[in-house]
Amino acid sequence: MSKRIALSRRQFLSAGGLLVGSALGCDRLSAGLFEMPWRRPASPSGPFVVPLTATIDPIRHALNRLSFGPRPEDYNAVQRLAHAPDDAVQRYIEQQLYPERIDDPLADWAVRRLESLDDSPGMLFEFKPAVLLEELTRGALLRAIYSRRQLYEVMVHFWSDHFNIDASKGDCKWLKVADDREVVRRHTLGRFEDLLRASALSPAMLWYLDGRVNRKSSADEQPNENYARELLELHTLGVHGGYTQRDVMEIARCLTGWTVRSEEVFGKGKVEFKPHLHDDGAKIVLGQELPAGGGRADLDRVLDIVAHHPSTARFLATKLCRRFISEEPDATAVASVADTFRASRGDIRETLRTLFANPAFQASAGQKLKRPFRYLVSTLRATDAHTDGGEKLQRLLLSMGHAPFQYPTPDGYSDDESPWLGTLLWRWNFAVALADGRLPGTTVDLARLNQDLGDGEGLRTHILGHRPRPEDNVDGGSPAMNLALLLASPAFQQH
Repeated sequence: MSKRIALSRRQFLSAGGLLVGSALGCDRLSAGLFEMPWRRPASPSGPFVVPLTATIDPIRHALNRLSFGPRPEDYNAVQRLAHAPDDAVQRYIEQQLYPERIDDPLADWAVRRLESLDDSPGMLFEFKPAVLLEELTRGALLRAIYSRRQLYEVMVHFWSDHFNIDASKGDCKWLKVADDREVVRRHTLGRFEDLLRASALSPAMLWYLDGRVNRKSSADEQPNENYARELLELHTLGVHGGYTQRDVMEIARCLTGWTVRSEEVFGKGKVEFKPHLHDDGAKIVLGQELPAGGGRADLDRVLDIVAHHPSTARFLATKLCRRFISEEPDATAVASVADTFRASRGDIRETLRTLFANPAFQASAGQKLKRPFRYLVSTLRATDAHTDGGEKLQRLLLSMGHAPFQYPTPDGYSDDESPWLGTLLWRWNFAVALADGRLPGTTVDLARLNQDLGDGEGLRTHILGHRPRPEDNVDGGSPAMNLALLLASPAFQQH
């Protein structure tokens, strides 16, 4: 069954390209086959080194937190960056803060067939919603598993939770794909104000939080406050950030008149500002006066106020510290991160540098329970699994309550560990199926894994992140069951 309703522009051009290639001659066409995207890039081969310490060392800790978990070759790669482990970690952090400088052939190869991920909002309406959700989810999985730009992918998931959109609501079924690409992925390590503005004018967000129907067409019509409330409570100041109901109402007035084309044949999904639906009167937002006649500029004025508000710095610093340090982060760490956020005018890279340099970050090694998505991805990375990111993995995430793009409320998936404690049995079943070769679409070469990591001791050390202790010894009766026991162990489920 075709996943598109009709032949797409890309399919038409691709077919034309093949005809042109034929016209150019067999020699040139056959030479190009060696660069065709279906050829899987080679994976690094061992032997690989593993940690030698009895506890989680700085390199392993950085890999645990800045990535979705180390692949067999990653510890080796970071260790080679500098003689001293702390210096190697600093160089690794700097590498990860600039993902655009990192070649990523394996991840690019893995998502090559996911055609919808590159389409414009208008073109997305040619797809069936189920196909879009499947490709979007598959893309998130494959990038997290295979990408070398790991901090980037971790932060993409952070901002996806922060600016959560349930892909099942209205036209979000089609528009969330563009939101993921143009909002979250484009701005994830840039400046917060740019990310916030992109989200505010995202067609998917305008649908999800009803901004598209926020209008003031007559004196009697009341603006829709849904987005204004979530902008303050979830996206910027936080629920205790010092705003009032009056601020919500005034911001809703400022944001009237923005809408999304939904019925037109051409330009469907396009965001537009309609001046006749905007409340152009004077407003007061968080104590600052906005004069009458601002028009579409009212949106930028509001976003400037909330993006640089002191409460926004504290709120985002707290969330980042919760994601990268602990559920109850040290107050001095939060204050330091918030100070950098304010001083840098919301520079996300600078903010993360401060966080990773804080002593509380290193002191938190091995203390966070992996959420289901991280657990599943870290397992596949640790075992160098080959996977298509397909239906079986997506159903597992849905069963564990952590399927990307499917959280129903705007607050996004929780960073607290308590909601995820009920998924431990699912994790065990997944580990057993993976190790035993009973996971459709996913395979692990256990013999090669052992060879690359030395012997059984090397594999255990790699999985656990430190030299095995007596309590870490496992004997499941077979190499596959031993691997499953390691993957289900408390040491691996923490990061």
